[in-house]
Amino acid sequence: MDVSSTIFQPIFEGVKQYVVPLFQRSYSWGKKEWMILWTDIKELYDSENPRQHFMGSLVTIPAKSVPEGVAKFSLIDGQQRITTLYLILMAMGDLYKESGQIEKYEEIKNIYLVNPYKKGNDYYKILPTQIDRDVFKSISSNPEVKIEHEMWNAYNFFRKKLALNIDLDRMKNIITTKLSIVSIVLDSSDNPYLVFESLNHKGKPLSVADLIRNYVFMSIHIEKQEEVYREKWKPMQDRLGESIPEFVRHYLMMGGEYINTGDVYNVLKEQIDNEGAEEYLERLCIYSEMYDIFLHPEKEDNIEIRNELIVLKELDISTSYPLLLNLYSLYKQKIIEAKELVQMLFVIENYIIRRFVCGVPSNQLNKIFPPIFSQMQKIEEDSYLLKLKKALQAKNYPKDYDFRECLKTAKLYGNGDRVKKTKIILERIEQSFKHKEISSLDNMTIEHVMPQTLSDEWKIHLGDDCEQTHELYLNTLGNLTLTAYNSELSNDSFKRKREIYNESHLEMNKYFSTVEKWSDIEIKQRAGILASKLMKIYPYFGETINSSDLSSVTGTKPYSLVVLGQEFNVKTWADVLMYTLKVVSDLAPDKLENIETDYPSLVGKNAKIFRRPKELCNEYYYESNLSASHIYNFCKQLVNVMELSEDEWKTEVTN
Repeated sequence: MDVSSTIFQPIFEGVKQYVVPLFQRSYSWGKKEWMILWTDIKELYDSENPRQHFMGSLVTIPAKSVPEGVAKFSLIDGQQRITTLYLILMAMGDLYKESGQIEKYEEIKNIYLVNPYKKGNDYYKILPTQIDRDVFKSISSNPEVKIEHEMWNAYNFFRKKLALNIDLDRMKNIITTKLSIVSIVLDSSDNPYLVFESLNHKGKPLSVADLIRNYVFMSIHIEKQEEVYREKWKPMQDRLGESIPEFVRHYLMMGGEYINTGDVYNVLKEQIDNEGAEEYLERLCIYSEMYDIFLHPEKEDNIEIRNELIVLKELDISTSYPLLLNLYSLYKQKIIEAKELVQMLFVIENYIIRRFVCGVPSNQLNKIFPPIFSQMQKIEEDSYLLKLKKALQAKNYPKDYDFRECLKTAKLYGNGDRVKKTKIILERIEQSFKHKEISSLDNMTIEHVMPQTLSDEWKIHLGDDCEQTHELYLNTLGNLTLTAYNSELSNDSFKRKREIYNESHLEMNKYFSTVEKWSDIEIKQRAGILASKLMKIYPYFGETINSSDLSSVTGTKPYSLVVLGQEFNVKTWADVLMYTLKVVSDLAPDKLENIETDYPSLVGKNAKIFRRPKELCNEYYYESNLSASHIYNFCKQLVNVMELSEDEWKTEVTN
């Protein structure tokens, strides 16, 4: 390694060329960086006795050259600075030319910009990365032609600055002799990437995608870089664009380990060092094609797979992509048929929908999905479909009792992704009617039969308990449907809405034709009907011990309860209820009011309404005369209220 302090004049002088490697990012400086550079240069220009101004480092490594050819150097670091200074000198030369100072134009051109006696790419003293190359050459030959590119914008920015009463001779001297740099020229014994990583970048920080690309190509022999870039990296880059970092992260998690975004680069480096960059990039490229289909399901040829991928994309569960990459790979390798893949994709949909309806927190999914495929390999079943079902069943998958009850009472519609998930549920209901003329549901929106804002007419229609009915049932399944007339219906009366529903081509809306009134009773009746349909659409795919959850803990005796890592020794299910409620009251006393509202027969301030009241805290009491099954299911609901994961509340029992 040769390290020296120098100025830009000798950097540009001579028959030489600085090549920005094909794997480097494109020119990315913008107005902010240009203004900082111009301010530094202008201060030197305005000073009577300008001192040397340090510009940073320029790291290069000599590339192989033909005898008597151009001395070429690969730019490891400093490409943004040196390219920008080159564009300033180019603009300065053009201003000399326009003012008739041809000799000065020729001087600046032939000394600093080009190798005048060379042809082709060797003609230029700087050769940008492949992405920028055509733009760069166009600016060199026709700078007056505007191009939508930061490189042309930089040229134009500095040209305008130089045209504002600037003494070009003095400015040329400032740029070529007063800007100092540390030149680091690596030799064959140096690891260019270790040097690259250790530098303190003062320009734009490298993105994760930049770091990934650079490390991959620094590990590939220089003679193969262009071919590998053209055939592997560029197609992947064109395919995924800004999604590359997240794709790489999900690819790395295919092995089963959860990886934080901040750890992606280091894990990738370790794998490349162990396996070889070119082979590794080959696999990345293959899996990027699959990932692209997850992002753009319309590219999938098989219509059944495509439709299921569209639903999964709408569910917005990119956390499942490590698992999907493994499953889709089985299909691409012809290990499984398309039919089995479709079934497995629907199992994932089933799993997500049941958890959503039952209020199971989704913040654990990013750690649930990555190891599933590895766990499947250890399960002794004949098909991958059965392996997947068994693996997911053990990950807080709601059983039929919880699913049915929550379908009737849960507030599905809401903020964030709740709208998308609820719409998918309603679409699946409509599709289950198997209408001969299936129409697109894309333009449909969710309609609240009882409107979100009650008019006076609706208040009269609902009766004395209108406010309570509105609060309890507004966003529940029984009060929701699909329509193309959402904004038109708005707060219309039920009579008017029913007329519109009768005109709808949707099967689910034919239900309203025989309904004369819309109150809590009718909402609950419809919810029960739709719940029965959804039980068939999303059947429980796990192993069933009993016919319902209500009997699953009957006859068992708990001996341990663990909540948020704290273990309680329990002897009865009454103990489980007591300690669970105590944790809730200690950690989230503000939630007790909501719990009282949702479960008035179980928790409240009036001890007289309970058969066997027990004091909790803050004037609250709870019903202790409950069966084991009732306690277990109530505790699970409390766990959902607290947004705890399956590992944060668990009991151990004996028969």
